Amino acid sequence: MSELFDAVDALVASRSALPPTEERKRLRIAHGLTLDEVAGALKVRRATVSAWESVKKPTEPRGPEREAYARMLKQLAELYPAQVPATFTGAPDSAEAEPVSAEPASEPAGAPAHVTPQVPASDLADPAPAAAARTASTTRPTSTSRRPGTRKAAPAGIPAGGTDPRFENGPLAVVDVADDGQVLAYCTGGLVLDVPAKSLPSLAEWTLKEAKLGALKLSGPGKDADPLLVLTQAALERYSLPVTLTEEERLAGRIPEGHKVIKQLTRADWKLTKRGFGPWARVYRPAQGSERSCVQLCIPSWNALDSRHWDTAGQLPPAELARLLGVYASRVMTPRGSTAVTGLELMTALHPATRASAPDATGKRHSEHNPGSLGNDPVDPAPCEAPDGHPVLKDLPRFHVRGPAEKLFEEAYDWARPLTDAECTLRHLVGIDVNMAFAAGANGLNVGLGAPTHVTNPVFDPKLPGSWLVDLSHVDLSKVKVGKEWVELDGSLLPSPFTPKGERPEGPAWYATPTVAYAVELGYEVRPLEAWLRYENGRYLDGWYNRLRDAYLATMADLGVDADLAPADFLAAMDGYQTRDPELAIVATAIKATVKGGIGKLRERPRGEGWRPGEPWRALSRPTWRPDIRAAVISRTRVNLHRKIVKHAAFTGQYPVAILSDCVVYAAGGPTPLDFLPYRDGKPLPGGFKLGVNPGLVKHEGTQSVLWGEEVRERFNAPELNLARYIKDGTVTDVDNGE
Repeated sequence: MSELFDAVDALVASRSALPPTEERKRLRIAHGLTLDEVAGALKVRRATVSAWESVKKPTEPRGPEREAYARMLKQLAELYPAQVPATFTGAPDSAEAEPVSAEPASEPAGAPAHVTPQVPASDLADPAPAAAARTASTTRPTSTSRRPGTRKAAPAGIPAGGTDPRFENGPLAVVDVADDGQVLAYCTGGLVLDVPAKSLPSLAEWTLKEAKLGALKLSGPGKDADPLLVLTQAALERYSLPVTLTEEERLAGRIPEGHKVIKQLTRADWKLTKRGFGPWARVYRPAQGSERSCVQLCIPSWNALDSRHWDTAGQLPPAELARLLGVYASRVMTPRGSTAVTGLELMTALHPATRASAPDATGKRHSEHNPGSLGNDPVDPAPCEAPDGHPVLKDLPRFHVRGPAEKLFEEAYDWARPLTDAECTLRHLVGIDVNMAFAAGANGLNVGLGAPTHVTNPVFDPKLPGSWLVDLSHVDLSKVKVGKEWVELDGSLLPSPFTPKGERPEGPAWYATPTVAYAVELGYEVRPLEAWLRYENGRYLDGWYNRLRDAYLATMADLGVDADLAPADFLAAMDGYQTRDPELAIVATAIKATVKGGIGKLRERPRGEGWRPGEPWRALSRPTWRPDIRAAVISRTRVNLHRKIVKHAAFTGQYPVAILSDCVVYAAGGPTPLDFLPYRDGKPLPGGFKLGVNPGLVKHEGTQSVLWGEEVRERFNAPELNLARYIKDGTVTDVDNGE
């Protein structure tokens, strides 16, 4: 009989009632769950859960998954009734809010400090809830009250469904001071800890011994992420630090060595890195075995969170800032400095220089080179790859200007041309922008891992990374190969793919491998004169690209821009997406800045430091100082864009008016990209521009009128003024034009 009952229960469960798709997504987001977390719990793919929530093409779960999914939604509906606003308007990784409660419960064994419930971050914009939150926080209850089934935030690198007890409170905390003087640490997931530390040295001690902050390593041979503390202005005052830096301190990037807080740290046996106590400071003690003793500090009021990349993050209330940085930390990594520094550190975190060897005869392991990494030792660039002033160029005559035959100059596009008569009869100038263009350029790219080898009269090999001296002036864009077919184009309306300014080369010049390979792809023979080649190579940036791509797509999906939207739906979803959840929009911006900044850091120039030409500067001591890798990424990004432009021109007869980096402007009869992109039955031109959120696809950058463009160029007497620079909002000033 029991078997019959079980069969009936299973049959009923297979038809479990489910709420509408919009409600399913609302409930998931309200509890701070990501698609990955739900998919992991139900043992299905992420795309499956996304389809269950899709409005356009919904699918229904079946079998045991339906029963479990219905059970989850029922529990969430009890926690978040439809008339109650969701906790967050977007879904950060493992970010959830605690209900305000004044009733104490039993304190968890071994709790580092009193844990105080916190209101949802979205409520902090309202003074009344904020006051209630502060009151609840400052009562300092002797125990914790938690909603049944709630989780603490999962640190970065930890898969859904489990946390490391060492880091159970998340990767970071924002330290603030309550109205009653109590120091509070706002963690991810709405958690708030009481901080007993009375000085900065004791704050570091508390962080390492009691706070349970940090994150697991991103790769097997790597290291766990150090805890990050973000100090508000009130916290700076409490710990005797200046709220803002003086002009002298700002230029130096640090407070003076004689500051009393630095003396406190020294007396307590804490050390600072060479960059001193600045906006991003690291305090540490020498490692004991495999145990690290290091705490990183972020100080927003010292411009640690640059507004160009973090927008208004530095002005957010503590709980909201913890949520924002927590999402970034879980999807990218715990910030290690600026977005550029973090982008570079992410490369090393995913490909550490060393790993543990196999046990020797005595069973002992040793440190050895990690295959596929850049190693621990920096390598000198080839002379053509070195920027001006590098030590490998110290024997050049003073004031010598290197030309294309001496210097590798792979940079992004800055090109424009006058409009044709036919284009002037159209009404609009429409800009499209390639999503995460440099990330897409890094995807699958073979780059050098070791030092270069000089070769004369080499045979070109498109699979071999390096720098090639070759004459590409014979490549004629009026007749090129597109696929296997030769096509005729108006070469005068196209930029050269070989120079950033789009000018045709005049003789031999140095190029990275992707640029020379593209000349071959266009149907032309190449005969290099010499080359600097890297025979030790690999796809070093693949893991870096994958993590940043996933972080960007997950964040954009939480903002309502999914990867599978139809072209018109994608344009509609992108319209005003930043306003749906301004904090998550900042995360998306920071992820994009991490890509560009990380690539830029591969060729970091001197930053003061009393440097003189011919002398080494600090960045050269890093194995990640690799101008050749930067050049290869930019080269591939530029030719990827040119390839799409050529295919578009061959198919439609339309040519770009201006290009700036990853933004391309076309003259069109209508105001949207769909007015000139050749979609048929919803399908784009193969190999051409495609609308979408994935890296390498394009979005609408902005639209202005043709009359606007002509008026601007006439006003500045610049027939080839790059309109792509101003297409987004149409604002042009004398400063923008460099006059």
